[in-house]
Amino acid sequence: MPTRVLMEGSHAIAEAAIQAGCRFYAGYPITPSTEILEYMSHRLPQVGGVCMNAESEIEAINMVWGAAGCGVRAMIASTGQGISLMQESLAELANAQLPCVVVNMMRGQGDYFQATRGGGHGDYRHIVLAPSTVQEAVDLVILAFHLADKWRNPVDVLGDFILGHTSEAVEFRTLDERDLPPKT
Repeated sequence: MPTRVLMEGSHAIAEAAIQAGCRFYAGYPITPSTEILEYMSHRLPQVGGVCMNAESEIEAINMVWGAAGCGVRAMIASTGQGISLMQESLAELANAQLPCVVVNMMRGQGDYFQATRGGGHGDYRHIVLAPSTVQEAVDLVILAFHLADKWRNPVDVLGDFILGHTSEAVEFRTLDERDLPPKT
């Protein structure tokens, strides 16, 4: 029987990233994504990973760019205002075909068009995954890393305050990643 663990949504999202092989996380504290940064700062060093608390959202996304360029599975989380500041770098990540996962923990305003229509200045589209439960968030974060590597593109995972702060019993499942290109 699979093991289920009771976790808050933000912590489950962070742990799912680690289970998917994420070994670099950069972030800037901004509600409601701060709990992901806090969890990663504690947990990533335990698995040989690095967590950087950046001085700005722009600095954080550029750190993710560097990690992705080195072949490390990398993730960043922010909210609408922070994602807005990252738009140029997100467009360039897509243009450079660098895979990463971006968690957008939305505030009360709608970030739908920002997430689904892309920003920046470079005609790009990216995969957007929108979980409705904590278990679905866990599954989709793991899938996001797989899709980012397969399609060599940033993948956006949408969340919100409710998802991030709801506790639910979750199970961490693994994906068959034999069809992924080798990291070189």
